[in-house]
Amino acid sequence: MSEPESVTQSAQRRSAAVRRKTTKAVVILAMLTAMEVVLNRFASINTWNLKIGLSFIPVVLGAMLYGPLGGAVVAGLGDLVGALLFPIGPYFPGFTATALLTGLVFGFFLQKSQKPLGVVLSVAINQLILSLLLNSFWISVLYGSPYFPLLGTRLLQCAVLIPVQIVLILALAPALRRLKTEL
Repeated sequence: MSEPESVTQSAQRRSAAVRRKTTKAVVILAMLTAMEVVLNRFASINTWNLKIGLSFIPVVLGAMLYGPLGGAVVAGLGDLVGALLFPIGPYFPGFTATALLTGLVFGFFLQKSQKPLGVVLSVAINQLILSLLLNSFWISVLYGSPYFPLLGTRLLQCAVLIPVQIVLILALAPALRRLKTEL
């Protein structure tokens, strides 16, 4: 075999490997997005101003496996698809933007390591800044309810979800790390 042929074959093998890896990532992210939709729309407590559930788990997994972009894709697409197929109220793009930011935050803190400080920081930022402050603002804009009284009712959601998310992420992290090495 001549030198140019072996270089071409080597490049073709690398290209095929990249395509398989990309296809696998798209399939995994699509499955995680579907899980997020199901957990969010059918296995959560949803009211007009509160949402308590486990839909953060597929977002965290996407963030751990594929970084901030993976987390953002799962959270953002999950919110968009869920809102369009199974609406709880009117679609509002602010909630999708918050979902994207949630995935980015989880990815930024959890992609390389799931140490307790990173888990606590990611959950605190997501719950206190994005969910409590930003989503409360979106609810206030969408439904015309006063912002500050709304914060009081949404503190309950944060009080419940912060410890639940921290404990579950730390408990699931070893299994998720093993899964990451297998993928």
